[in-house]
Amino acid sequence: MLRLNGPSHRFCDGVSRRSFLQIGSLAVGGLSLSQLLQADQSSGSSHKSVIMVYLSGGISHQDTFDLKPDAPDEVRGEFSPIATAVPGIDISEKLPEIAKVTDRCSIIRSVVGQRDEHTSFQNLTGYPQSVALRDHRPNFGSVVSKVQGPTDPVIPPFVDLFPTMKHRPYNSTGAGYLGSAYHQVRADGEDIASMSLRYVERTHFTSRQQLLGQIDSYRRTVDATDSVDDMDENYRRAFEVLTSSKLVDAMDIEQADPKLRERYGKGASNHLGDGAPLWNDQLLIARRLVEAGVRVVTVAYGFWDTHGNNFNHLKTHLPTFDTGVAALVEDIYARGLDKDVTVVVWGEFGRTPKINDKAGRDHWAPVQAALLAGGGMRVGQVIGSTDKTAAYADDRPVDYRDILATVYHNLGIDPHQFIRDINDRPVPVMPESARPIPELVG
Repeated sequence: MLRLNGPSHRFCDGVSRRSFLQIGSLAVGGLSLSQLLQADQSSGSSHKSVIMVYLSGGISHQDTFDLKPDAPDEVRGEFSPIATAVPGIDISEKLPEIAKVTDRCSIIRSVVGQRDEHTSFQNLTGYPQSVALRDHRPNFGSVVSKVQGPTDPVIPPFVDLFPTMKHRPYNSTGAGYLGSAYHQVRADGEDIASMSLRYVERTHFTSRQQLLGQIDSYRRTVDATDSVDDMDENYRRAFEVLTSSKLVDAMDIEQADPKLRERYGKGASNHLGDGAPLWNDQLLIARRLVEAGVRVVTVAYGFWDTHGNNFNHLKTHLPTFDTGVAALVEDIYARGLDKDVTVVVWGEFGRTPKINDKAGRDHWAPVQAALLAGGGMRVGQVIGSTDKTAAYADDRPVDYRDILATVYHNLGIDPHQFIRDINDRPVPVMPESARPIPELVG
């Protein structure tokens, strides 16, 4: 076994670490040389993936996807509905770009079953925070990592673009009872740095000849055979795999087409309230990541907890939301990814029908709206409806767990199959009651 050591670094935990690559009987992640090469040969093949956009704080469904123009003034709000690309489907005037791509989306107006809690747990695990913490329920991305593994040994199956938000329950959950091996790679920490191999001096990787020179001592232990030349070529190819930094390249937004980046709208990296930034670069990065081989990308997007000043807040931030989400949907279809990449956009709950004395809308758990696209799903439709004030599901209630079950289905995972936890106990992925939404996948 050969180790290629980089310079020592001391991190915030006070531990001095030295990164290394191991070549020989073991390679990255315990993969053999032959496995690395096999994965390299198969990279680029299509795979199922999901981009989940979590709207921290809970967006107002009455002012976005489920307007009630005939409701009383204290419910209706300031915005008017506009026609979309699908006759008969209207959405908010503040979402003109999404209106143009509604034929490539499905809007669910009757999402039910969530509790009134400011957390990402229900969206990411399918369980309320108290239950998820008590039972160590894993993030759905960790389940995908466990069941399907990586598409490529240098690309993790699950990348989390959530920043660290001030309201801690907004932050992304981990692998729970599956164990740390299935945690996500977090984009705002050391995880990405390690994937980029930044702790190995770049001068060590300037040419294949230098790389082969570093393994000469290992090769001298191998009996001379007619396959030495083949071995040289294999190591050349193995190092190409190990030094590819595909993940970091995908996250380098400066490599993207400037016109496409402009189409997404950049947004900004500064946090809003105690939630997430309205940062459209992350939506483009998410698309680049799934195209590079990541199976699950989660994005925390914006801050929508509008107890006060709801309409001015939405006037300011919905245009950025509209531009970014529409561009993501367009991009998925333009690149031929619409059969393989599922996009889900939703928050933890909706907002109250009645506007309060601060011109805001408060928490409302009984119903919310969600937008889905791609994944080979049926699109150009609205599923479900609410009553005249958008307070309760009036027709075709859709349990929020059914959205996660649909995501699993689109990824090729049976939502009711059993997986083994860290103690080798069988645990079902989802409750028996959670079912893929037939209007989308039936």
